[in-house]
Amino acid sequence: MRAAAWPAGLLLAAGSAVAGCRAAGTDGVTPVPQLLAFLPWLLAPTVLALALALAARWWTGLVWGVLLLGLLTWSVRPYGPGTEPGGPALATFRVLTSNVEFGRGTGSLVDTVRAQRPAIVFVEECEHTCDAALRRALDYPYRQAVEAAGSSGSVVLSRYPLRPAAPLPGTMGMPGATADVAGHAVRLQLAHPMPPLPGQVGVWKRELGTLRTFAAAHADTPTILAGDFNASQDHAAFRRVLDTGLRDAARLAGRSRTPSWPARTAPALGAQIDHVLLSADFAVRGARFLDVADTDHRALLVEITLHRRS
Repeated sequence: MRAAAWPAGLLLAAGSAVAGCRAAGTDGVTPVPQLLAFLPWLLAPTVLALALALAARWWTGLVWGVLLLGLLTWSVRPYGPGTEPGGPALATFRVLTSNVEFGRGTGSLVDTVRAQRPAIVFVEECEHTCDAALRRALDYPYRQAVEAAGSSGSVVLSRYPLRPAAPLPGTMGMPGATADVAGHAVRLQLAHPMPPLPGQVGVWKRELGTLRTFAAAHADTPTILAGDFNASQDHAAFRRVLDTGLRDAARLAGRSRTPSWPARTAPALGAQIDHVLLSADFAVRGARFLDVADTDHRALLVEITLHRRS
């Protein structure tokens, strides 16, 4: 049974490297950023390592495994504040974000939007065909888009009047605007940084840093920052965005660990990388992840209330 100690040690070493980076507040280098997205699922191989260590009577491994299990359990707690705004309510509306995977999920998204009737829609990877289809099929009077091919195109649709804002710089389109909601200016910004692919982790960190800079610059403004962040709460670069004061709507609705990607295995297995982040001016009334056909992401629909700052 001593042979069981070797695979136990390998599992514990791999899990410790990832969990250690999470605890240290760093995303490390490949493959750590990729594995951090699935941090809660590391509990399973850790339990397996504990069983192997017990079978091998490897007491050091048992202690190691228990400590790692405790660290992982601490790490998967919801991150960020859960406070509610104190001022009077001004307007309640729905916001939806959806990555349609190179436009393939456009038809299904149209059906979802018609059924759910969000006031504001953020659409990532909406290339030229997708953009044209949304214009024809949906009756949103206001829009702001980065028109481009492939994954670079994105669009914001709104039932509230929009004032254009410059898109954020990035590999893929990230349009922005300011909406007039019940006579109050609300800054809208679509998020779609590069994924942390091997060889592209530096770009991913830099573009998440751009989102953090945007959030910090608009700390005094009611803000909705939504989209496919290609990052979960277990990524330090994403937590730095939250540390500016934005709150994750899914976390406030008790859904902080519901996977949104990949759609083919969610909700049984996956990572939550699609988010609606809100300034402290908003209360969250509910959040749901919706299946959209022909795309690898689930859509996120939230119902929120804008409050006057107290």
